Amino acid sequence: MQSENLGPVNYYVGIDVGTSSVRAALVDQFGTVMAYADHPIQIWAPQPNYYEQSSDDIWAACCIVTKKITQGINISQIRGLGFDATCSLVVLDSHFHPLAVNSEGEHKRNIIMWMDHRAANQVTRINETQHNVLSFVGGAMSVEMQPPKLLWMKEVSKSPIFVSGVWGPYYSAMVPGLWLNEGGQSVTGKLLEHIVQGHAAFPELQTKSEARAQSIYTYLNGHLDLIKKSLPVGLLTVDLHVWPDFHGNRSPLADLTLKGMVVGLTLSQSLDDLALIYLATVQAIALGARHIVETMQVAGHHINTLFMCGGLSKNPLFVQMHADIIGMPVVLAQEVESVLMGAAILGACASKDFASLQDAMEKMEKIGRIVLPNHKDKRFYDKKYQVFLKLVEDQRKYKSIMLNA
Repeated sequence: MQSENLGPVNYYVGIDVGTSSVRAALVDQFGTVMAYADHPIQIWAPQPNYYEQSSDDIWAACCIVTKKITQGINISQIRGLGFDATCSLVVLDSHFHPLAVNSEGEHKRNIIMWMDHRAANQVTRINETQHNVLSFVGGAMSVEMQPPKLLWMKEVSKSPIFVSGVWGPYYSAMVPGLWLNEGGQSVTGKLLEHIVQGHAAFPELQTKSEARAQSIYTYLNGHLDLIKKSLPVGLLTVDLHVWPDFHGNRSPLADLTLKGMVVGLTLSQSLDDLALIYLATVQAIALGARHIVETMQVAGHHINTLFMCGGLSKNPLFVQMHADIIGMPVVLAQEVESVLMGAAILGACASKDFASLQDAMEKMEKIGRIVLPNHKDKRFYDKKYQVFLKLVEDQRKYKSIMLNA
């Protein structure tokens, strides 16, 4: 395009990165907007007060709107591009690749938006310093500024978190470059065997499960469905409680001297009774896992999803009880033998067929089923958890009574 008097017209592109869209305008040298375009950008809100975006998504939108407004224009006439954007925090590594600002580790979500208020605690502490530099921001920093967000990132980044009663943290012990905390239970599968096989009704269980060509646990799960009637199966243990440390506590109490406890026994030796004590033990193991998770969260970990592997992950009751009692989704691998898959991934990494362990994990391991918690039973399991913690408190009181002169 040319001006009648001045020859070829010069153009300038203005690009505005807004909160929910990117806009662009083609402006000529006389200040006339010649073309306009906009394109939406994605916002993630994983939890209240958290708002995230993707720099890759925003850049793609910038390219789209710029191409739209410059169609038919001689590129040599476009003399400059200018950008403005919201005051959001973009996080990149030393190679300018996106870095995650979320607990899920999704690197594409690498922007903490201006309106994100996750750093409320951090900005309060910054303002409490009453530092002279705060006078440059009106005497108090806003949570929507960058320093509190940077402090939040520092405090929740992949740095070691020490948790009482939990092993580690170990650097690169499982995934290179990351810290590993290991909170474990001394017995789980062996405890279920001990409870089930030691019950008077175990021979009857064996006979009936073999007649149906089922495992004893599949049969017990089915039997629980029969006796629960209209109740959710977990509610059958309202007056039956187990403390699962029959072999001591590894985490989070780190107390080898603790013993197992069962409250609510009767004289019954029926198959119904066996099914109930089996259920209560499964719940106790899940309650123990919740104890570990909550201890780690108090120490600074942010946990919102459980990944389960191993033999017990094949038991649907075991998986569902963990989802319900901990209140988090449980992710199962597509391949049932996920532990073997993990070993094979290590072999693949050793072969140098993949660039890194993370690369092998991404290409070889796949998510199968996600088991969601049944939140309507939350109040019941919260009360079970209160009883669970009271059991160990009482056990320690009994020990103190007996040891005192």
